[in-house]
Amino acid sequence: MPNVEPPEPTRLGEVVWLEPYPDALLEGAIDVPIGPEARYEQTESISLAFMTALQVLPPRQLAALILRDLLGFHADEVADMLDSSVDSVNSALKRARATMEHRFTTTGDREPPPASNSPAEDAIVEKFVLAWESADLDALVALLTEDVFISMPPMPFEYEGREVVARFCASLFDSSRKFDLVPTRANGQPAFGAYLRAPSGISHGVGLYVLTLSGDRISAMTRFENSVLPSFGLPRSLRGR
Repeated sequence: MPNVEPPEPTRLGEVVWLEPYPDALLEGAIDVPIGPEARYEQTESISLAFMTALQVLPPRQLAALILRDLLGFHADEVADMLDSSVDSVNSALKRARATMEHRFTTTGDREPPPASNSPAEDAIVEKFVLAWESADLDALVALLTEDVFISMPPMPFEYEGREVVARFCASLFDSSRKFDLVPTRANGQPAFGAYLRAPSGISHGVGLYVLTLSGDRISAMTRFENSVLPSFGLPRSLRGR
């Protein structure tokens, strides 16, 4: 965002081409009459965290994981598809599973998110919108977990921890900047088109934020470029909100 001077990032990330996927295109996949456990696993399999982990796998491991674990092909079938041996496929799958497990061990002890569109989720979302649109940094920080994480693909900058994320958000709110948020959903998670208010009365789209929830807190925010807004049916600008 122009004229924003964020703090030094905690680290540089590995994934720079991750993109969000509108929930409207996933309705057939996640809105089916299944039990709560299966629904959670299904939602998790399209979450941004899962998509990020997939994208750091080497191509052969990624292919083995998708074909075996997600699409359910047998090892010999995958071997034929990849022009490889069953042993090679099993080895690639084992390494891919180990990588995925390692990527998720740091978040395994977090509380699960509330159910999509539930009163519990709505309550967190309402507090987030109020804090962000009023530039209330204290109220925003109160919603964050201690290990909250911000990433901004395609930029590799990443921020981890409540203190540094608070400094990052403070840089966005600096100079009395005000934002309007338009709700949507991405990858089974709450998301918002963010619009920066201008003196002209027009608010210009500056990006899309996707929230990852843990219990009644926000454990991650992923900010995407404003170029993704049309994919969610969101305008590039708003007039007179």
